Amino acid sequence: MTNTTQHNSALQAGRDYAVANLAPNLEELLAERYDDLVPGMAESLIEWGYGRHYCREGVDAKTRQLCTVAALTVLGGHTAPQLKINIEHTLKAGASKHEIAEVIWQMAVYGGLPAAINGLNVAKEVFSEQNE
Repeated sequence: MTNTTQHNSALQAGRDYAVANLAPNLEELLAERYDDLVPGMAESLIEWGYGRHYCREGVDAKTRQLCTVAALTVLGGHTAPQLKINIEHTLKAGASKHEIAEVIWQMAVYGGLPAAINGLNVAKEVFSEQNE
């Protein structure tokens, strides 16, 4: 398989994943927001992040999303916008609010209490918005 074929295959897989699991217009939203600064950023993220990572075999989408929530929690409060979006995606992937809260709380051991508290605050915000 050539690099171009691999790229096209991963790009299509990423697009399919984004439409099915994230937002049907995610690539367009990313392009509108970032492609003027970094041309091709949206396509790169869809192809590399989703097509080559989230679509890999071996771990289901729910587990990948829970791992993403854990990583963003440990990185700290400055990741709150990405954490919010990924908590929404994790719910869509089938995780319960309780599972998400437990994963965030577990990160207190690795990222510290402030990181876990910030993560729980983001989760509460997302959960509250979903109940409206």
